[in-house]
Amino acid sequence: MSMFGNIVSALFHHASAAAPTETAAADAPASAATASDPAPAGGGAATPPAAGAPSAAAAPAGSAPQSVDAKAVLAGLAAKNPQKLDWQHSIVDMMKLLGLDSSLSNRKDLAKELNYTGDMDDSASMNVWLQGEVMKKLSANGGQVPADLKA
Repeated sequence: MSMFGNIVSALFHHASAAAPTETAAADAPASAATASDPAPAGGGAATPPAAGAPSAAAAPAGSAPQSVDAKAVLAGLAAKNPQKLDWQHSIVDMMKLLGLDSSLSNRKDLAKELNYTGDMDDSASMNVWLQGEVMKKLSANGGQVPADLKA
């Protein structure tokens, strides 16, 4: 598998591992509100619980989610990690959080894969570019990534 594929796979894996707890917590209040509250005037088709229900119901149990909140997954992993890892700014730290080998050779492979045109011997510049490019690519491949992390 490609280096970027490993990143996507790890991110989606961690998201699906956390999803059952988050889904159960999110569904409980929505179900309780639906059972006890009358239907809102105007049809209520645009209410947040109704909007979220089809996508959650369409995904088979145990499958990887169609879309992942990359920031939430990485922040959750960072909160559980004993090291203080700056995944928002460091490709090395992000790879460590995802349980991937962050060695220079692997980062160079990732840079080649993502068509980095700079000097690979300038690892600081390459790392900065990689961090932004990985976030852009995650966004294009099912990751929900805030604009400030795609710089």
